[in-house]
Amino acid sequence: MLRSSGRKAALALTAATLVLAGCAEEQSGGDEAAPEESGPVVIGAVLDITGAGASLGVPERDTLELLAEQLNADGGIDGREVELIIEDNASTEDGAARAINKLITEDEVDIILGASRTGPSLAMRPIAESNEIPMISLAANQAIVEGSEWVFKTAQNDSVVIENIVADAADKGYSTLALARDASGFGEGVEELFNSIGEEFGISVIATESFAPDATDFTAQMVNIRDAGADANIIWGIPPAAGLAQVAYRQLGIETPVYQSHGIGNQVFLDTAGAAADGLVAPLGRLVVRDQLPDDDPQKEVITAFADAYEAEYGAGPSTFAGHAYDGFQLAVQALAEAGTDAQAMREYLEGVTDYVGVSGTFTMSADDHSGLTAEDLVLVTVENGEFTLIES
Repeated sequence: MLRSSGRKAALALTAATLVLAGCAEEQSGGDEAAPEESGPVVIGAVLDITGAGASLGVPERDTLELLAEQLNADGGIDGREVELIIEDNASTEDGAARAINKLITEDEVDIILGASRTGPSLAMRPIAESNEIPMISLAANQAIVEGSEWVFKTAQNDSVVIENIVADAADKGYSTLALARDASGFGEGVEELFNSIGEEFGISVIATESFAPDATDFTAQMVNIRDAGADANIIWGIPPAAGLAQVAYRQLGIETPVYQSHGIGNQVFLDTAGAAADGLVAPLGRLVVRDQLPDDDPQKEVITAFADAYEAEYGAGPSTFAGHAYDGFQLAVQALAEAGTDAQAMREYLEGVTDYVGVSGTFTMSADDHSGLTAEDLVLVTVENGEFTLIES
């Protein structure tokens, strides 16, 4: 059963795309059965379906609906129907806070997914913590899970993204960087992380500009970035802003090498940036270059099965953000299959996830790491003729 503003989907996915109770038991050893429970299992989701984060939230909504429909067609979780309730936060922190409160107090959900972006996720975090309900964010900033007890996440931490950029910059002999960053929570702390991670390589940020997530004019920021004279420049944002910033960068004739963040992994970015995107470098998840992965890549089977099913249903391939939703849903299903709807048992299960091969990477979580991904879960890509292209290592 679904309750959301999006359209319903009912497509038979291959068994490989759903990680259900059997996998959960394999991870735990299957020694203890979950307590007997009945009635529907209720999964709530808070997504940026409208507003600045819509290019993230819409494919996430579509993914969750697709997976929930198929799961119920296959008998749900141990015979219990899954009810999916999706709320749109309109890409605002206030909207996210209201939505999670509704899911907890009115809908009495068992576990929560979302939000799509960092700011709304940070607004949700204290509410999940105080209500002691498991929450799996689909956003990036590591502040979402630092020191958390009840909050987990599936997007790669900004720190592992920066590790990839710094390593590539060091290999190319760059020592100075200039940064144009999203002014929302997604860009908070990024300059500091670049300087901290870059210190051992002698790499530092010498200029920083910021822009609103819904900005449309980037001329001033790009002029200042150009004039800083760094060895390489970084644009840190999400579409469409990141694409518009890339266009402004090229229109000013800046020839300095440019990196983008992991926030650009969808067709919206490519469509917005057009030819201006050619030549950039970005650390992205493997989903966007799935056809270029070697056959022995451990994620290829999972990624391909998900992408094929998504494309068959929606007529276009999934984005990076759809992949984050896939992983969030699968981890939630694993926890529910193993622990039932006992909140503490679900939390403990998630904290003990080991070697779960998903779309965004291979997750191993712990009490100190509620993200579970490393720099190895990203690959460097460029854009050639409007398509993401894997940079061979």
